[in-house]
Amino acid sequence: MSAKAKKQAKKEKDGGLINFTINGQKVQAREGWTILETARQYGITIPTLCFHPAVAAIGSCRLCVVEIFQNGRSRVAASCITPVQGGVEVLTHSEEVQNIRRWVLEMLLANCPASAQIRELARQYGVTSTRFKVEQPEDACPRCGLCVRACDEVVGVRAISLGNRGVFKEVTAPYHQRSTECIRCGTCLYVCPTGAMEQLFPQVSAP
Repeated sequence: MSAKAKKQAKKEKDGGLINFTINGQKVQAREGWTILETARQYGITIPTLCFHPAVAAIGSCRLCVVEIFQNGRSRVAASCITPVQGGVEVLTHSEEVQNIRRWVLEMLLANCPASAQIRELARQYGVTSTRFKVEQPEDACPRCGLCVRACDEVVGVRAISLGNRGVFKEVTAPYHQRSTECIRCGTCLYVCPTGAMEQLFPQVSAP
């Protein structure tokens, strides 16, 4: 390694902490942290839907995308599953990022139009309508799978799952029968980002 490269490596990693920037602000992160975790440590807002610190991140909703600049190139990635790297520049609200989020929010408005939370988040990004077809006007579930993962990873029970595919995907109990495994702990209700589980819970859990 050249002297210049060694100097750069030392600059990017100081005392076990990784140095990079978010929106021009110098930040430090521990090895293994994601961009989202680091941003939250510094009070930098990145919208999320399928993320919760109690379960493993999967980056499915794409709302948390950020733009990453490294070695003169840029790329867009889901911040909840992207580990930090020394020396990179991260933008959380660049035009590229804003366009992606608006597109995602349009899809969400079509998939779960009854969700007040989704409508409010969309409004913040200037999205008030969707070009996509609305199949179920009363639907508030974004199919983010957060409730399913919490039931499995936190409670240790697989009382609910995501059934079917594509536009027909839904949160349901295995085999579309009321689950006898459900212990009615309410974890799925707590983590649901849109409140949809309040309507779905009686349909999937055994009385």
